Amino acid sequence: MGRKEESGTVTEYEILLMFDPELPEERQDEIIARVREQVEGDKGTWDGHQPWGRRRLAYEIAHKHDAHYHLLTMTAAPDTLDEVSRVLKITDGVMRHMAVRRIESTLKAPPPQPERIESVPERGYAGGTNRRSTESEDESEDEGEE
Repeated sequence: MGRKEESGTVTEYEILLMFDPELPEERQDEIIARVREQVEGDKGTWDGHQPWGRRRLAYEIAHKHDAHYHLLTMTAAPDTLDEVSRVLKITDGVMRHMAVRRIESTLKAPPPQPERIESVPERGYAGGTNRRSTESEDESEDEGEE
């Protein structure tokens, strides 16, 4: 019901795209260009594109551990966003996408940088001592019994 009332208005959106890490860069650019053509063809405005690069996924998707991230910003009608989302769902090479209404401050902030993870030393058993100290304690107990 509210959908029909909004169809004449435009809204600012962000779409975060996750591409397959094996997808060539030319194909990624082609998909982004197609989204831009769709937005501009439906009288929306293309506000920007920020490639975030290859990043590690929080969990495995389709046996992949990494993805190429791109942030697309635009102003479009809700019907245009619906069509763009429909096309992205069936496009090979797009692992996931998420479209949300844009908050004004997000264009000014740079993308978050992935943290470098230093190698973490392995911890021993939390319940007590290591094997060597246990053996030496056993030997000292045996000597005290004689």
